[in-house]
Amino acid sequence: MHIPENYLSPSTCAVMGAAMLPVWFMAVQKVKQEIPKEKMPLLGIGAAFSFLGMMFNIPLPGGTTGHAVGATLLAIMFGPWSACLAVSVALFVQALFFGDGGILAFGANCFNMAFVMPFAGWGIYRVLKRMWPQHELVAAGIGSYVGINMAAFCAAIEFGIQPLLFTDAAGQALYCPYPLSISIPAMMVGHLTLFGLAEAIFTTAILGYLQKTAPVVLEQTGEAAGKAVYGLLALLIVGTPLGLLAAGTAWGEWAPEELAEQDFLGTALGYTPAGMEDGFSFEALFPDYAIAGMPESFGYILSAIIGTALLVVAFKAVGSLIGGRTDYDATMQGH
Repeated sequence: MHIPENYLSPSTCAVMGAAMLPVWFMAVQKVKQEIPKEKMPLLGIGAAFSFLGMMFNIPLPGGTTGHAVGATLLAIMFGPWSACLAVSVALFVQALFFGDGGILAFGANCFNMAFVMPFAGWGIYRVLKRMWPQHELVAAGIGSYVGINMAAFCAAIEFGIQPLLFTDAAGQALYCPYPLSISIPAMMVGHLTLFGLAEAIFTTAILGYLQKTAPVVLEQTGEAAGKAVYGLLALLIVGTPLGLLAAGTAWGEWAPEELAEQDFLGTALGYTPAGMEDGFSFEALFPDYAIAGMPESFGYILSAIIGTALLVVAFKAVGSLIGGRTDYDATMQGH
């Protein structure tokens, strides 16, 4: 679901980025109100859960892949505004350091995965939890399933409007060449089935584990996340090479030179859209989570460690920069 560079026009990217600016501003304000700055590293750990979940690629018959995101999980753990900020930072780390998602498309990717997904998933979760108070994990699973599919639908629309709005003199698409009639079913088939199920399993498995072993994280109280949480992070990091078993590329994430051979229009496209061929280029430090000179699996694990460390450190820094209430403030508010 990570939209790569040049699949969306620069103007589309600008609109999506502008749409996210007030969302990010509100998210920062809400985090300052809701998360004690002493607990800000816990939000970094939550962002790491999302980052690592997105490294576990799952194959779909036909050669494409997808992954869980964990945005609804973070919304349940910390609230939707905190989830928005956490997933946004995780997506920024992915784009900047690992080339997963475009720099120009950052606003669009955040709109889909850091805004639509956590708010839609959290909203469904809250309604179902009120209806079934004894079945919180079921509510979480359904909410996360709806959330990821809403995000996928938004991405499909963003892809699909490109050939309607941006073509050259010969009528060839300048950016993503697949109209809504192709982008919507192509994106939704995988997410309504396997990827949506993966999101639900990822969300309920981690939430159930934390409820039993580390309620401190869910309650945002106590002095530390505890060995159980760090053990889970370590387990996810070590397991990330399983994502390498999924051969193929996620739909809409092909390299420009691969696009001409795709046959989603009934026949091979036969050309590389000019806006993609001559578009913005950015070389990440560790593209595709690979580190030069290291076996692929070890590079993947080291990338997972780097990404996790960056997120935890980033949220410690965020806690210092944006201030936020203290545990003492929170205690006084409760009296």
